[in-house]
Order: sequence, then C-alpha cells, then structure tokens
Amino acid sequence: MSDNLKAKTLNAVKWSAVDRFGQQAIQLIISILLARWLDVDVFGLIAMLAVFNALSFVLIDSGFGQALVRKKSNDPNELSTIFFFNLSVGIFLYLLLFFTAPHIAAYYNEPQLTLIARVVFIAIPFNSLYLIPFVKLGIVLDIKSISKVNILSTAFSGLIAIALAFANYGVWALAWQTVSYHFFRIIFFHYFVKWKPVPFFSMTYIKEHWKFSINLLGTSSLNAIFNNIFTFIFGKFYSATVLGYYYQAYKQAETVNFTFISILTGSSYNVFSQIHEDTERLRRILKEFIHKVAVIVIPVGFFLIFSAEDLIVVLIKEKWLPAVPYFQIINAANLVAPLYLLNINALNAKGLSRKTFAIEIFKKAMIVACIFLLVKFGGIAMIAGYAAVCWISYFISMREVKFSLSYYWSNQINDILPAFGVGLIVGAGCFLITSLNLSHLISLIIKSILAVIFYFAAVRILYKDFFYKSLDYAKKFLNRK
Repeated sequence: MSDNLKAKTLNAVKWSAVDRFGQQAIQLIISILLARWLDVDVFGLIAMLAVFNALSFVLIDSGFGQALVRKKSNDPNELSTIFFFNLSVGIFLYLLLFFTAPHIAAYYNEPQLTLIARVVFIAIPFNSLYLIPFVKLGIVLDIKSISKVNILSTAFSGLIAIALAFANYGVWALAWQTVSYHFFRIIFFHYFVKWKPVPFFSMTYIKEHWKFSINLLGTSSLNAIFNNIFTFIFGKFYSATVLGYYYQAYKQAETVNFTFISILTGSSYNVFSQIHEDTERLRRILKEFIHKVAVIVIPVGFFLIFSAEDLIVVLIKEKWLPAVPYFQIINAANLVAPLYLLNINALNAKGLSRKTFAIEIFKKAMIVACIFLLVKFGGIAMIAGYAAVCWISYFISMREVKFSLSYYWSNQINDILPAFGVGLIVGAGCFLITSLNLSHLISLIIKSILAVIFYFAAVRILYKDFFYKSLDYAKKFLNRK
C-alpha cells in the first residue's frame, strides 16, 4: 500500500471507528432505555414497516452513489442530475406508500399501522435530500465529517424518542425517531458540505452510469428486501410480540455487526476503487483487510454467542429472554458477514458487479427456499436456515475472488483459521463460566474479563506481528494525546 493511500486508509478507518463506536454507544443507550420502557409488540409494529423503508432508500440511490464515488465525479451538472433523480424517486415512493398504507395494514391485520406507516415513510423523501453531500464526502474519504453527522443525528433523534417514550406515547416514540434521524442528517450534511444543486438535468448522465449502477441497484434491492424479509414473514405468520423478540435480537446483533462492518470494511470499497486497475495490488490489500478483520470480528462473535442470555437480561430485562436464541443464531451468521462483504466490495471495485449480483441472486434464492421449507417449524428454524445460507454464500464469494483476483481458497482460509482458534478459546472460557450458574450480572462481568485476557493472550501467540503493530500504533496514538 503506498504511503499516501495507507495514510488515507488509516485516517478513514480511525474516523470510521469514532463514528461507529460513538454512534453505536449512543444508540445502545437509547435502545436499552426504549426496550425497558416500551412493550415488546411496539417494536414488532415498527419492524413490520422496515422492509418498505429499506427498499425505498435503495431505489432512491439506484446505485448512482457508488458510481459517482468510483468515478470521483465533481461535475456540478452531473451531481445535480443525480440529485433531482433521487428527489423525484423519493417523492414518488412516498406518495405510492402513502396511498397503499391501508393495504399494508391489512396484510399484517394491524389497522393502526395505516397512520403509523404514513408518518414513518416521511423519512423516504428526506433520505433523497442528503445523498449527494454524502457522496461528496465519500469521494475524498472525509469520514470525519460523516462521523459527526451520524453521531449528532443519532443523539438528537434518540433524545426525541426517549422523551416520547417517557411521556407514554408508545409506538410513536419509535416512529418519530426514524423520521427525525433523517431530518437531522439533512441539516448536518448540508452544514458540512456547502453544496447546492444547479437547475440542470440530463439523461446523458443517467445513461452513462446505468450499466454499472443497474447491477448494484439489483444487488442492493435484493439485500434490502432479504435483510428485512423475516420481519415481513414474522409479521404475517406470527404475532407482533414474536416479531418484537426477533427484531430486538436482530437489532442488537446487527448493532455489533454493523459497527465492525462500518469500521473495518466501511472504507474498503473506496480504497479498492482507487486501485481497481492494479489486480496484484488489489489482491494484496484485500488479503490485508481479510486478515485483520477476521481477528477482531470472529472472537467478538463467539463472545456474544456464549454470553447472549447474560447480555439480554442485564441490558434489557428478563421480558426479552425469548430473544436469546435468535440473538445467538444471528451472531453465528455474522461471523462471516464482514468477510463476505470485503470479497463483494473487491469484486465491485473491479467492475464485476454482474458477478456480485449473480451471487446475491443465488443467496436470496436459498433464503426463499429456507422460508418455504421452515416457516411451519417456527421462527428459530427459519433463522437457523438463514445462518447456513450466509456461510454458504461466503464460500461462493471466495470462489469468485479466486477466479477474478487469484486470491485462492487455501490462502483466504489460512488467513481466517487462526481467528477461529482465538474465537474458540474465548467461547470455551465463557461456556465454563455459564456452567457455574452465577447471577447474570456477575456471570457477564467475569466472562468479559476472561474474554479480554484470553483474547489478547491468544492474539499474542497466533498473530504476533499484528499484536505488536497494534500495540505500537496504540502507544503512538496515546502519545499524540
């Protein structure tokens, strides 16, 4: 990695860490308070709308965001064209969902969802108003400003939700949290990026990016649908309360997963895009990412799996205990999620979005098969099937990386196996503490201390170079303070 690119990458990773840890720390506190104060079924009601918001956000962007980052565009006419396209799609989708809200409520047999949906969906046109400022910051790897926007938006929207929950507004606390989050992102993104659209629109720019963007749009649309498909199925076949248990487990697991994905892989696409013409260099940097991400993500995943019950009870009370098996299974799936994403980002940066789309199509087909085969056996069986699909998809992505970048199966497996060794050591320690039948709080404290000790001891043995480089970097960082 050249010194300039390495400096940019380290700075991006540093501010991604500030963003994720800052944002997720705030979000964790907010979610704990809301989970303690609000009823389980309230979370189920909001979860029923998740797939519609997620898909709408993808359709607004239409893959043009990554296309602009890849091109490093700063043409005001081009940016304005994409902005007006985003805005038009956002307004259209809101109107469409506004009038179909009664049908959504009827699907779930929850009449109160009509008004709730019409409020929550206001976030959709709001999303379109800050996409270009977000892209402009991404092009120059200004993760610092993005971090500030995310942290401030999370904090302010969270305060609104807490105030409404404390005032006994129930589901409206979560509804207005969603809307206000995107409202604050508009304000803060435009504060940090002094950009205004010019009165210009040309289909030439749309057509120029369409060949690249269409595959990304397809992939992202499938991801949006299938990341939320279980809320769609749970809401139809099970009660809002059961959906609430699953959704809370999913949110808590994804908070950790998303944090690590954003910190460790969030800047990977931008980095890969800058060197996509040099296959040898791209392969080498992908290998570095895989090696370093695995040693962090996999041991943490094992800790979460073996400490699930303690975490749930201590943080959000015993009323959420039925969420524990969902939390464990989702974390098992997430062990390979960042590694899969790194492979996909490398292929996309290489311009192979058609291949990544094909991988996603196959992955989604397997998920649909799991739903049809396992829905009658209950939610836990379906989520277990989903975890199996995630692992299979990761191995398929390894196959494509092998052919496209000559990063062979054996090399990637060798890069991640020591991380699983560290994870097993951490997991074994947590399992032994569980067998002592201590109180949940004491058990969690002891597990956390032992996990840290076992982790650093194992990393020092299995990842000696990584351990000492990280130690030196930490010392330099602290000395600068």
